[in-house]
Amino acid sequence: MDRKSTPDLSTSLSPASPSAASSLSPPALSTIAVVGLGTMGTGIAEVLTRAGREVIGIDIDDAAALKAVTALDAATARAVRRGRISERERQDALARFRTFRDLQAAADADLVIEVVPEDYELKRQVFAALDGIVRPGTILATGTNALSVTRLAADSRRPERVLGLHFFNPAPAMKLVEVVSSVLTAPTAVAAVTALARELGKDPIAVGDRPGFVADGLLFGYLNQAAAMYESKYATREDIDAAMRLGCGLPMGPLALLDLIGVDTARTVLEAMYAASHDRLHAPAPVLGQLAEAGLTGRKAGRGFYTYESPGSATVVPDDATPAVTGEVPAGARPVRSVGVAGSGTMAGGIAEVFAKAGFQVVLAARGLEKAEAAKARIAKSLARSVDKGRLTAEARDAALAAVTPAGSLESFAEVDLAVEAVAEDLEIKQQLFAALDKVCKPGAVLATTTSSLPVVACARATARPQDVIGMHFFNPAPAMKLVEVVRTVLTADDVHATVRAVCAKIRKHPVDCGDRAGFIVNALLFPYLNNAIKMVQEHYASLDDIDAAMKLGGGYPMGPFELLDVVGLDVSLAIEKVLHAEFRDPGLAPAPLLEHLVAAGCLGRKTGRGFREYARR
Repeated sequence: MDRKSTPDLSTSLSPASPSAASSLSPPALSTIAVVGLGTMGTGIAEVLTRAGREVIGIDIDDAAALKAVTALDAATARAVRRGRISERERQDALARFRTFRDLQAAADADLVIEVVPEDYELKRQVFAALDGIVRPGTILATGTNALSVTRLAADSRRPERVLGLHFFNPAPAMKLVEVVSSVLTAPTAVAAVTALARELGKDPIAVGDRPGFVADGLLFGYLNQAAAMYESKYATREDIDAAMRLGCGLPMGPLALLDLIGVDTARTVLEAMYAASHDRLHAPAPVLGQLAEAGLTGRKAGRGFYTYESPGSATVVPDDATPAVTGEVPAGARPVRSVGVAGSGTMAGGIAEVFAKAGFQVVLAARGLEKAEAAKARIAKSLARSVDKGRLTAEARDAALAAVTPAGSLESFAEVDLAVEAVAEDLEIKQQLFAALDKVCKPGAVLATTTSSLPVVACARATARPQDVIGMHFFNPAPAMKLVEVVRTVLTADDVHATVRAVCAKIRKHPVDCGDRAGFIVNALLFPYLNNAIKMVQEHYASLDDIDAAMKLGGGYPMGPFELLDVVGLDVSLAIEKVLHAEFRDPGLAPAPLLEHLVAAGCLGRKTGRGFREYARR
């Protein structure tokens, strides 16, 4: 039979056909062709073969095909050693994987997954060739994460069988699969690949066709902002990556992740996203183009934002931009033996606990002795929990608690070497407090603010010694979170900066240096990502649950964006978004109207029992 003249998929996949209407069960997909045996194609082939599918691997490069066979052999051997499969199962899996050079090998496939490089014309040629090879009922899936699935479908002879099937790298480990429909895709084709994904042990989410889909649509905007931050010399690559790992719990920093993905690939995705959105946050940072043009595309080239041991290696080696690590106290650091912490809330108590456990004498001052004593009592409970969990000895607990002296006024800060402000995030309140500290603290004392979004220099100007003022942004909960953003103003003295870095080392925190601008490192990268997630829901592109699942399963995030927003507080999030928008004046940073509406309605997250989700009242 001439395949070019056979009936199209409407006879087998259209919901209007009698067979589809009668059963609605998706067709079985037992033989699957994978076109393109690079890293992703090889990973997908491994997943399919281990799940019992017959897999036809197709690549014009014999070396790529051989590498795929070798990789599958090694992966299954590891699985046997770890007791996950038997040797017989391994041999069966290897036997199910065959490689070919010619697309004709896909003739009997039930599903073809294309994962060739992100070039539209190349993908179009593959789909055009497959149109004349595969059976009428065969589903054609593209693995693109940036190019238009709709356009590929429209250029196909049977657009209703074309969809996107976006796995994440490494495919055997990552649970998320995005199933991408165009306006032309038959629902039963979607049902078939969704069922397959579940049989593979994956968590599929259904999304519409737009560049980046859900996970990469949120991820790549964040990566782009990190690249722009590095390019502007606001912070070093090491500090940007450490800030996002330690401050947000991410498995990799954004610049290391760009090197893993490929700088050229990231630029291609961002170009497609910008073409669709015209959002400046998606316009590729110039440094991405410069690195790509120079061939410095990341790990695969042996050099990108970082330098690697060899092309393809994950081992970073020092280069000219690597900071020196001496382990010595920074030159010029002032001696710090006693610390004053102003405030009685969760953050103030956590910071006081951190300093006390590190051997500092701590004065914890609040508006009234009763509040200060209550804050110390909460510290005692926290220390007791640490003892119960085996993280702290009873002797260390007693010593830390004895080091904390509660006080009812700032007058008790007269002899401290470092005063740390941890009061409400209100500039007027902070300025009043710094004016008081200026009068009380001895000459040479370092004055630090823990603000997460307000200008540190505005606090400094409330004193007669702005050179002694610096930002020390701890993260909540302070005893557990390792990161401290050290924020210098244009007036901060070098020895004050050295002092705070030395103190961070003593309290076993990881300091990252940043300038005095809205959001510093973490919030400047985190909150635009959260805002874009809200916009996805606002535009009815994806649900809360699908977006949260996409970022946890596809991006390795410890929490989905809406889980995090409800924990942080929608009012706090809105305030930070407003500060970022006011500082950078970028339309893409304007708070999502949905966020503003929820805050206006009093739906602030977990603390009110309702935010993006509803919570049981305590």
